[in-house]
Amino acid sequence: MENIKFGTDGWRAVVGKDFNSENVGKVSNAIGKYVLDNFGLNKKIIIGYDPRNMAKEFALETAEILKDFGFNILFSERIVPTPVLAYNAKHLNACAVMFTASHNPPEYLGIKFIPDYAGPATSEITDELMKNLDFKLSGKNNGTITQYDFSKDYYEHIEKLIDFEKIKTIKETIIFDGLYSATIGYFDTLLKNHGIEFDSINMYHDTNFGGGMPEPKPKYMKDLIEKIKSNVSPSIGFANDGDGDRFGVINENGEYVSPNEIISILLCHLKKNKNINGPLVKTVGASLLLNKIAEKFDVEVIETAVGFKHVGEAMRKFNPIIGGEESGGLSIQGHIPEKDGILANLLILEVMAYENKSLVELQKDLYSMAGCKFFTDRIDKKLDNFDEVKPILETFKNKQAIGEFKVKKIDTKDGVKLYFDDDTSWILVRPSGTEPLLRIYFESDSIDKIEELKNAI
Repeated sequence: MENIKFGTDGWRAVVGKDFNSENVGKVSNAIGKYVLDNFGLNKKIIIGYDPRNMAKEFALETAEILKDFGFNILFSERIVPTPVLAYNAKHLNACAVMFTASHNPPEYLGIKFIPDYAGPATSEITDELMKNLDFKLSGKNNGTITQYDFSKDYYEHIEKLIDFEKIKTIKETIIFDGLYSATIGYFDTLLKNHGIEFDSINMYHDTNFGGGMPEPKPKYMKDLIEKIKSNVSPSIGFANDGDGDRFGVINENGEYVSPNEIISILLCHLKKNKNINGPLVKTVGASLLLNKIAEKFDVEVIETAVGFKHVGEAMRKFNPIIGGEESGGLSIQGHIPEKDGILANLLILEVMAYENKSLVELQKDLYSMAGCKFFTDRIDKKLDNFDEVKPILETFKNKQAIGEFKVKKIDTKDGVKLYFDDDTSWILVRPSGTEPLLRIYFESDSIDKIEELKNAI
């Protein structure tokens, strides 16, 4: 049991080691007790799984355990992306259990509990699950397990959010890199359903994710980048992580477009073209670019700790235009408080259609509006033990300058963030929750400034 810990997005471990039948049984019993105590036996439970090794087999084990509680289970008839299952939690007023380790290495698997509000479980909920790990069901009740297709209602909902007819007008070639992920059979199906032509690569599920990582970052999207660069016609590329909640976008030049840029472009689009009102929700690690764009549209900025769990909570509270994080997750008003990589990809196509511009052109407009281009970096500093973390954070809290950069403002909602007096530079020092490690984030309007800050630290 000491090896079971719920992080910002569920419990994850290596299959065959800590992720085994015994521990999955403990977590399943803990979830059963939580749902029973808080909702009663009439609450539906829905279960899904991504393409990872043993995901379906462990999902079935959990279904059997929860059936013994007396719950009626809807079990996905095929691999399903996390956002599709999460939407159905809200649509069906159900609690969801998703078997995924998101963008972690292929040998990992995880269990993500999604309450009926369709966003990540809060700390209060995961604390209660941890307390329930000792619980063991005695006796069996007569629940049911029913195979279910979660795609239909999700598609109907997405069709209310996205103008597919408009997307048909874009001139660029769309390329979908399936990246062996759960969105194969979902993102491409939505395009097919609406007669939108596209090319595709890596369109099969592979438990080893093609020998790479299930993460839509440039180093794992080399096939896509090469295809875009070699195409005669201007092309734009999309991919998702293993369970489809994160997005990766490659522009017409074969360049990776950062999540900070994507969220900023979509904020402009949703405000200007779709007249959606409300604040912007971003994490403390996200770019000042978002603040600059929000200011142009007179949009309030609400900042949270790092992790979509916190973004999702703020989305439920403030109903923003858009909520997002720098690691590639976003959602919008009218959708669910959970990140959705399928929706993100579709929104980029939609804004290109509305503006009749390439993504490269939209990026240029963004930098022009912001008055500068932002650069980011991150270094991870290993420490000898956890005892070193607090004194180092205290030292940063008391800094009045880093090298030539004078501290203008300090934020301590997640580690220590120092804003500098040039109004374009900051650093964030925050501890890892699982190991003696400090993550140090940098942002500025020049790479030289980032190097100066790194050297000074």
